[in-house]
Amino acid sequence: MTCLGKDCNCLEAGDLGFCSLQPATPRQLIDVLEDPAIRNVIVLQTVLQEVRNRSAPVYKRIRDVTNNHEKHFYTFTNEHHRETYVEQEQGENANDRNDRAIRVAAKWYNEHLKKMSAENQLEVIFITNDRKNKEKAIEEGIPAFTCEEYIKSLTANPELIDRLACLSEEGNEIESGKVIFSEHLPLSKLQQGIKSGTYLQGTFRASRENYLEATVWVHGDAEENKEIILQGLKNLNRAIHEDIVAVELFPKSQWVAPSSVVLHDEGQDEDDVEKEEERETILKTAVNEKMLKPTGRVVGIIKRNWRPYCGMLSKSDIKESRRHLFTPADKRIPRIRIETRQASALEGRRIIVAIDGWPRNSRYPNGHFVKNLGDAGDKETETEVLLLEHDVPHQPFSQAVLSFLPKMPWSITEKDMKYREDLRHLCVCSVDPPGCTDIDDALHCRELENGNLEVGVHIADVSHFIRPGNALDQESARRGTTVYLCEKRIDMVPELLSSNLCSLRCNVDRLAFSCIWEMSHNAEILKTRFTKSVINSKASLTYAEAQMRIDSATINDDTTTSLRGLNKLAKILKKQRIEKGALTLSSPEVRFHMDSETHDPIDLQTKELRETNSMVEEFMLLANISVAKKIHEEFSEHALLRKHPAPPPSNYEILVKAAKSKNLEIRTDTAKSLADSLDQAESPTFPYLNTLLRILATRCMMQAVYFCSGMDNDFHHYGLASPIYTHFTSPIRRYADVIVHRLLAVAIGADSTYPELTDKHKLADLCKNLNFRHKMAQYAQRASVAFHTQLFFKSKGIVSEEGYILFVRKNAIVVLIPKYGLEGTVFFEEKDKPKPWLVYDDEIPSLKIEDTVFHIFDKVKVRIMLDSSNLQHQKIRMSLVEPQIPGISTDISNMDINEPERKKKKLQK
Repeated sequence: MTCLGKDCNCLEAGDLGFCSLQPATPRQLIDVLEDPAIRNVIVLQTVLQEVRNRSAPVYKRIRDVTNNHEKHFYTFTNEHHRETYVEQEQGENANDRNDRAIRVAAKWYNEHLKKMSAENQLEVIFITNDRKNKEKAIEEGIPAFTCEEYIKSLTANPELIDRLACLSEEGNEIESGKVIFSEHLPLSKLQQGIKSGTYLQGTFRASRENYLEATVWVHGDAEENKEIILQGLKNLNRAIHEDIVAVELFPKSQWVAPSSVVLHDEGQDEDDVEKEEERETILKTAVNEKMLKPTGRVVGIIKRNWRPYCGMLSKSDIKESRRHLFTPADKRIPRIRIETRQASALEGRRIIVAIDGWPRNSRYPNGHFVKNLGDAGDKETETEVLLLEHDVPHQPFSQAVLSFLPKMPWSITEKDMKYREDLRHLCVCSVDPPGCTDIDDALHCRELENGNLEVGVHIADVSHFIRPGNALDQESARRGTTVYLCEKRIDMVPELLSSNLCSLRCNVDRLAFSCIWEMSHNAEILKTRFTKSVINSKASLTYAEAQMRIDSATINDDTTTSLRGLNKLAKILKKQRIEKGALTLSSPEVRFHMDSETHDPIDLQTKELRETNSMVEEFMLLANISVAKKIHEEFSEHALLRKHPAPPPSNYEILVKAAKSKNLEIRTDTAKSLADSLDQAESPTFPYLNTLLRILATRCMMQAVYFCSGMDNDFHHYGLASPIYTHFTSPIRRYADVIVHRLLAVAIGADSTYPELTDKHKLADLCKNLNFRHKMAQYAQRASVAFHTQLFFKSKGIVSEEGYILFVRKNAIVVLIPKYGLEGTVFFEEKDKPKPWLVYDDEIPSLKIEDTVFHIFDKVKVRIMLDSSNLQHQKIRMSLVEPQIPGISTDISNMDINEPERKKKKLQK
């Protein structure tokens, strides 16, 4: 794999470098090529073809670099040039032929440039890590160097050396280091073992709470061994989160139970593996035989799924040392050993590091520095980190994408009205959270002449603006979803669509896709129809404003009458859903109030839900179900649907045990029995108990997923108790809804189909990406809430609040603070402090500390503060205040909890 490269910042004026990336290591030089210092490069067609075959992500990165006009990267089609094309000779393999093609192109370019510029001689430099290729190049009169030699020669940019990857995954071993891990078996042996059933293939998933434990989710139909536990460094055997691994299953006599202990890597010395083995003994404990799970060890890596990792440098204590440890922000990723000459400059900064390999005699993997993101704790830097860590595409939309947007000023034309109903006369309104600009949906309700009610859900017609296959469509599909952070929104579609042309704002004509029902006053559906439409919303209301109108005795206009009709029907629809077994779960959501100048959070409170929230939700659910039925009728093999699998019984163990500890019974055999028993689980003396049970029940649920109807038999949505479901109501922020709109448009004859729409394999691949993007968006949103919660407590100082225990661990309790919707862990074993007497009982479950016993849902009082001692992982620290346990509980009687605020005001004066 090759590229011609001139570096006008690093090389002397007039030099032209030519570098060859080896087929086995396409990722080794890409971080260097992306550096701003490297410009004016010519990439050969031979390179692009080989990189494309070897690594799709690296190929995309090279294409992105060539598309960046500021970098001045160009491609040369040497395979189609008369003087550089070479035929494969007899007995010559493809790799040798490509190496020869690279040398021929280098030689030709050298001569070509001499002819073009006789006065200013430009020299072609050939760069290769292939020893034989380098020797042949020198024999042919081409100056040749290895990648490392070339980069080290760029004396004006010494930092580029840090970005050069190690050349061997297993190599680069620590001098005189003893072997820690067993050797990975070669791929051929792994494939034979998987075929024979000796080994199992699956995805490695590291634990956030315990760095010595992981699980492997087995691929295929091995239901009895779907999830395998791995415990201990040697059994994890250098696998990294999301790697595809081969696992050897231990005999049942060696099976273990999932550990309940919280263990974080405290950065042991390279050679101090004995301490790790001591810590591993904590994992092993006497447990009930029913709790034992299939257990095994990693014997080989089938596919590495490494990515660039954000984190911070842990500078070595050895003066002048170039070797340091990097601590990733993601606790599931091990520390990474890197070499850098910039350690002092990178201290206290968020940086990106890539892994190169993990030798058998190293406690940690090797890697290299990629990029400096900025100061840790800075709001912009931390937002960038959480977007990168959750793989959220957030670059500005390219010109290629923006070129497919409608030209402004835009208006509805006669052509747009074809296959479309004019519904501008209807009293339509939208109800959304405050500050919402991407308004997807609007509603109407009116009485018909026959006495029945007409109810309409009108959804932004995004598919009118995003046509299949163009750059705008491809980018929307790649992003998959809009990501909502506390202070920022990462749009799936450009703002012209999301906040303007597609947003159903009031008093402007907008294109919509309408689902209209004729209903009885008892919410019985008599007729359903779908139509593309034009609407003109009469009001854009917040939930609070809509609720105020419904409750007011003095407001009786058409919009308010419509809202009252919708609210009445929604209550009946919800009652019907719950009677069928739909679950009403709970999850504490918070809302931040920001300072208008600093944009820092100044108040934090749980979100208030009103009747109008439920009203909108009911009609969105009904529309989604109605559309799901329609598209499945028309496209039985190609409908994009959404299902929610029923959780396995083991998921409910913690919920059942927690309820039992409060003398309550939770039945989980069906969704209906779970819903009924949750409704009955009340305590007159403990009104918040029911909410806690619903929060815990939410944690037991499986993830809802998109799927193609032709690739699955189980359509059921467990949480909604619906036999079929899809997403139709939010196409501005979900790409799944765009596809559903296209399917529905074809079904009613309002639009034409296209090949990809009825290709179930392509639809299944699309669903896979949408599920991933949806999951990452949720995680990014939670990370944003966590960061802003830290900012809030940084300014608030130390507070003391009441909370409830959600989980008990072997050495800790997890506490929920309802006032802030905040969850935190109270640890009872701290470094450099005497260990208390702890007795953990998993059956109840309970944790006894000295003479005090803690159960799930017990009320406690905790002290909350921001712990900034670890700049990399700043966290909300909780410590026990009540009940009082000598030596454990915090005494807050002498603590001035307002001192931080007083200091802040003094500084402001």
